[in-house]
Amino acid sequence: MPLGKVVLVVTAVMASLLEIIDTSIVNVAIPTMMGNLGTTLENISWVVTGYIISNAIVLPLAGWLSVRLGRKFYYTGCILLFTATSVGCGFAPNLPVLVFFRVIQGMAGGALLPTSQALIVEAFPRDKAGMASAIYGMSVMIGPTVGPTLGGYLTDHFGWRSIFNINIPLGLAAAMMSYLYVEDFEKEVVIEGKKLPGIDYVGLGLLIVGIGCLQYVLERGEADDWFSAKGIVICALFAFTCLPLFVWWELKIEHPIVDLRLFKTNAVRYGTMIMATIGTMLYALVFFVPVFSSIVLGLTATRIGELFIPGALASAAMMPMVGMQLKKRDPRHLLVVGIIIFEIALLMMSQFTGLTSVDGMFWPLLLRGLAMAFLFVPINASVLSQFSGPKLGQASGLLNLSRQIGGSVGIAGYSTFLTIYRAQFYGTLSSHISRLDPAASQQLNLIQGGLGAKFGNEVGIAASPTLATVKEMYFRVVREAFVLGFERVMLTIFFITALALIPIYFLRTKGPVKGPVDAH
Repeated sequence: MPLGKVVLVVTAVMASLLEIIDTSIVNVAIPTMMGNLGTTLENISWVVTGYIISNAIVLPLAGWLSVRLGRKFYYTGCILLFTATSVGCGFAPNLPVLVFFRVIQGMAGGALLPTSQALIVEAFPRDKAGMASAIYGMSVMIGPTVGPTLGGYLTDHFGWRSIFNINIPLGLAAAMMSYLYVEDFEKEVVIEGKKLPGIDYVGLGLLIVGIGCLQYVLERGEADDWFSAKGIVICALFAFTCLPLFVWWELKIEHPIVDLRLFKTNAVRYGTMIMATIGTMLYALVFFVPVFSSIVLGLTATRIGELFIPGALASAAMMPMVGMQLKKRDPRHLLVVGIIIFEIALLMMSQFTGLTSVDGMFWPLLLRGLAMAFLFVPINASVLSQFSGPKLGQASGLLNLSRQIGGSVGIAGYSTFLTIYRAQFYGTLSSHISRLDPAASQQLNLIQGGLGAKFGNEVGIAASPTLATVKEMYFRVVREAFVLGFERVMLTIFFITALALIPIYFLRTKGPVKGPVDAH
């Protein structure tokens, strides 16, 4: 591969990592930011919510904006804007300023993933489309793993502002390489006639309102108790009104802002379904496993991040191998292998208990990483190999949007399931906490005796610590209800993941994936 192509791929990977890591790096710093800025958890959550909403709005627009503004100018400008807003976040004096810069940062970051993916695919020859998807997949897998670990380390040692300031040197380097090596589309490919068509303002407005409101519902639904909150109801009405109108309008006009006609292609239609399912699995486990590790095992944020490192390394090592297999194997076969491995990992996670050790979590998380290699590479290669030029960017934007929406649906939906399951198990377990129940009475006596001895030795109080005994029993019941709810959620994900086999069956390709074809 020529040096220019190598630098281009490195640039695209750096830009992808900047965006993906910034999506998760903030989460572990939320408690510190909340105390430093003197705000509530509900308010500080907008640092994450605002970024995700603006990011999701721009994802499907990235291909259109690349054509409208010129890919070099748009891509380089978004990297610089992402870097500049990182500086703004790092020096933000209060929460409103921080949220403002995070929203702008999310808009800039929304351009980086689909454009980076398109650049990587274009850099490789047609017979190496699998390898291109593998390289992009590695950045997608490594980012969510590195984010929490890096965020925890930087926050503990340098303060929460350092998680934004670290983007400055990487962003400037990526912007410089982008300016030197990214090329614009050929003029005859972009322009159909003498000038670009007018801007689809109606489609743009419907997209912004529809996607923005949908993401708000998914991000805030669980925290605001879903439809009991007036804001959730209003946003849900706007989302379910604007999105169908957006689809109707985009299919009606000649020059849409998002080319939904790509869904006529078999690969896009079923590929986005599979990617959405993968997104629910990826984001749900990245959310639930850390929560389990913190509540049940009492691990720190840095230690939790380290749990995912072996799986991420295994995924990164396996992706190039899977990419090479695409030359001679049906992508659907590799996808089925990935689903099977993932299902085994989910069954192992459904056996987690309060006695599960860190070592006991190693193999399930390792298998999860291996499964992602068999899922990400074939689906990206199968879809993107059908397109080139501006349509490649459009297809990449749709794929990334489906993963983002799938992830939001997964976290919101499975969090609701967890809340329901925990309430059910808490009711069942607490009904047995009585002196009339022999097992419960024995546990109460053991706790009371242990606490009495501890109080007597360390505090000098000989009286029976009855209130402390009740509180300790309560926390044990709450923790056990969470563990049982977690196990049930893993089984729920197991059965829903199996549904991905349906679109995999219909994802038909004519022989092995060869690479981008001319769609013009």
